[in-house]
Amino acid sequence: MSSPLFTPSQLGSLSLKNRIVMAPLTRSRALGNLPNELMEQYYRLRAEAGLIITEGTSPSPNGLGYARIPGLFNAEQVQGWRRVTDGVHQAGGRIFVQLMHTGRVSHPANMPAGASVLAPSAVAVPGEMWTDSDGMQPHPVPREMSEADIAHSIAEYAASAKLAIAAGFDGVELHAANGYLIDQFLNTASNQRHDRWGGAVENRIRFAVEVARATVAAIGAERVGMRISPYGVFNAQLPDAEMDEVYLRLIEELNALGLLYIHIVDHSAMGAPEVSPALKAKLRASFDGQYILSGGYDVARADADLDAQRGDLVAFGRPFISNLDLVAKLKSGQELVAPDFATFYTPGAEGYTDY
Repeated sequence: MSSPLFTPSQLGSLSLKNRIVMAPLTRSRALGNLPNELMEQYYRLRAEAGLIITEGTSPSPNGLGYARIPGLFNAEQVQGWRRVTDGVHQAGGRIFVQLMHTGRVSHPANMPAGASVLAPSAVAVPGEMWTDSDGMQPHPVPREMSEADIAHSIAEYAASAKLAIAAGFDGVELHAANGYLIDQFLNTASNQRHDRWGGAVENRIRFAVEVARATVAAIGAERVGMRISPYGVFNAQLPDAEMDEVYLRLIEELNALGLLYIHIVDHSAMGAPEVSPALKAKLRASFDGQYILSGGYDVARADADLDAQRGDLVAFGRPFISNLDLVAKLKSGQELVAPDFATFYTPGAEGYTDY
């Protein structure tokens, strides 16, 4: 019996050579926040995936919260990404950019001059983050976003999506997971507002919906996906009593916009709390577009879930870091090389393009 994981698939108008997705992986190699030759090599070498989703890429100077993450809001960045997309396409791959505004998960030392740490509410993330200039530093208290800040941020996502198409990407994934800006509006741990952007479920989903609406208007729904992390606790997010309702209402709104896919984060394989299987089944049943599964998959489990129609595509993350030929290895059952955690976020080729 043939493995569904390795069968070709359609994602909207895109033909994919298999159902394997390379998950977005922060790698911090974009010196000066610019995509470079090393990054082109890294992605091109992994073009056997049916779809590559890039590392989180900021649509705004205000979203460059981590050291050395790429941006996509100016002409130089478009040029850098064009090199990457050309390389992937020449190797026969498909590639989406993940647009990630870090919001409160940030530090001024990691940001360009004039940028601000913004969030739905003036509530700092507990703990510290790495800065190249000063080592580990506590997260600052972000500035609570005004109506003007919110409108500006929504417009930045749409503008960045247009630049993504100009840079040759096949589409964009809106990062609404893992405690970054869109998720900060969804979650009561980070959103303590009492206006139309906070409190009630329809208010908390409003920012995610408006970003999706603006992005769809900019580049078309068939080029837009969204990543979500219900029950996620990364970056100090917390589940609440209305969590299921938040995501089921969000899906209704995304259906109305005709979004291409949703991509569910499930880090339970790495020790995070399990995403409610009942909620995952409801999201799958209620969403009209395609559904990308993720979370500690191997071929057997991927095939079982694809056969059971629990999802359409399966994302693999860490194995792609240390196995550029991951697709071939999964197909032949070869042993995988373990990644070196010490080089996940360091600058340079070591632990990046030298596996």
